[in-house]
Amino acid sequence: MSGSRGRRNKLLVPQASQGLEQFKYEIATEFGIQLGADQVSRLNGSVGGEMVKRMITLAESQIGGTLGGTTGGTNA
Repeated sequence: MSGSRGRRNKLLVPQASQGLEQFKYEIATEFGIQLGADQVSRLNGSVGGEMVKRMITLAESQIGGTLGGTTGGTNA
């Protein structure tokens, strides 16, 4: 994604860039979307939204689903 606008977000792990690009195109293919500047921004954005959803789901499963106070603690 190298448009004329500068990116504001910086990757914490620059080596992840290629993997994220591949992930983006895999989701776009699943959705039947051809990514590009000539597409409606809502379609391009839906791919990014789905990426975030999947990354959150993965992170939650990796930490054992302990987000949101679901640890079964005894605090009442």
